[in-house]
Amino acid sequence: MREAVPDWEIPEHKWTLLEAEMNIPDPNDRHVLAAAVAGDVDYIVTSNLQDFPPDILAEYGLEAVDPDAFIVSLCAADWTTAITAFAKMRARRRKPQATASDFADALATGGLPMTANRLRSALDSV
Repeated sequence: MREAVPDWEIPEHKWTLLEAEMNIPDPNDRHVLAAAVAGDVDYIVTSNLQDFPPDILAEYGLEAVDPDAFIVSLCAADWTTAITAFAKMRARRRKPQATASDFADALATGGLPMTANRLRSALDSV
């Protein structure tokens, strides 16, 4: 991650003081909200949406987004780049001989069913 996006990480010293102020359902997730606020981000990408209520996040100008929906929106913004990235991911798999359809199945199994469906639709149109 550090190689792909060098500035992705929010330094601990920027969010630790904010953590105690964060009031969300799961106290174990306060550091996530604190880092998001300190990092001035727009989204918290998480499958754990219930612990990040929209009304609380709105106070900070944030939104929690499911990873599958987030990936689909990124793909829609630049489908050519997305397909290239999926091809590279597939090539790095332990079983690179797996078909593109197998790769889509693995995405669905891994919790990304909408992403898998978009990829299957692209395969069907070729």
